[in-house]
Amino acid sequence: MSGLEETLDDNDYDEFGLLQENAAEWDLPFAGRAEVSREEFALPSGDRLSYIRWGSASPQLVFLHGGGQNAHTWDTVILALGQPAIAVDLPGHGHSFRRADRNYGPWRNAEAVAALIEGVAPDAAAVVGMSLGGATTTRLAATRPDLCRRAVIVDVTPQVNDPSRELTTMERGSVSLIGGPPTYESFEAMADATVALSPLRDPAAVRRGVRHNARRRGDGSWTWRYDLFGGPSEEGPPSDEQRGNWADFTPLWEDVSRITVPTLFVRGGLSPFVRDEDIEEMQRRLPAMQLVTVDGAGHAVQSDQPLELVRLLQDFVFGD
Repeated sequence: MSGLEETLDDNDYDEFGLLQENAAEWDLPFAGRAEVSREEFALPSGDRLSYIRWGSASPQLVFLHGGGQNAHTWDTVILALGQPAIAVDLPGHGHSFRRADRNYGPWRNAEAVAALIEGVAPDAAAVVGMSLGGATTTRLAATRPDLCRRAVIVDVTPQVNDPSRELTTMERGSVSLIGGPPTYESFEAMADATVALSPLRDPAAVRRGVRHNARRRGDGSWTWRYDLFGGPSEEGPPSDEQRGNWADFTPLWEDVSRITVPTLFVRGGLSPFVRDEDIEEMQRRLPAMQLVTVDGAGHAVQSDQPLELVRLLQDFVFGD
């Protein structure tokens, strides 16, 4: 085990050495070392998708993070669930490959994740996705119900990136960092910027999350572990031609209408990203969808109220 400060000198730090802090924050039992490992899956293209494997049995759950996040955002949820699972670093995030075209939309993501599920978690009972991961889950549920047998969509609808909906920096929270500075002069500067935009979370937990989502450069500065929305990249921001318009999720409304698998929609009670009219449209297109609003949670329900999300997953996925 190690403390966060001990990890700052080495990008190859023990990424699982901080799990005891997750357990302590939420009063979870922790035996000293979780059964967890970092693994890679080779896609047909030859690119490699990185993921965290929890447990040695066949994974029962697949977790997909939001834009600008990584697989570690699910650490507390998976620790509390105690079920074999995988948490994926989506393309362009964490330790996974970067696309040459820098297209990180849910359509291309779903292709990569489907291949991984077929190879690593073919018997998974459900796919759980938040934000960009939730949009990817929507696509998977519509097109690969054989792999996404139950869908849990956390605080995202196809209308989430509607340009007519202006949010303040504080309303967007840490999501606003995606368009912020690509580098910071120190880890402290990076962590302080994130803490200031995460009022619902313990600052120590935010700092831990930043460590998992950042790397130290050769000159001592710090940058994020993602390649997204014109954000940090060794090659600079993408051109409009490279980026395309993949951040427009509205075509996914048609996918919502095609979903036939049991679906749970989890809305953060304090989140500004999903509006009442969006929920009405989701329910019109998918009448069988279950809807739960989690009080005290913003956009990242898994970070703000992880134990309530665990309870919902236990009921929805394993309660039958």
